[in-house]
Amino acid sequence: MTTLHAPVTVHSDRLLYRPEEAAHALALGRSTVYELMAAGELRYIKVGRCRRIRRNDLERYVADLAPESAPRAVES
Repeated sequence: MTTLHAPVTVHSDRLLYRPEEAAHALALGRSTVYELMAAGELRYIKVGRCRRIRRNDLERYVADLAPESAPRAVES
């Protein structure tokens, strides 16, 4: 049985995002976002029983990502 999910719309003027919306904005999977939250790499707040990610925390997470350096070619 296949479950269809409604498309996630990310609004740049929003202050808080659900983890699913944050995953879409970051081009990551929902599970990856929850793992980042659990590891403390992506900050979030709790509103009641719900987790929400602030826009500035998403931006900070992306800004703190270290770019991968390309491996150097070995000269022979």
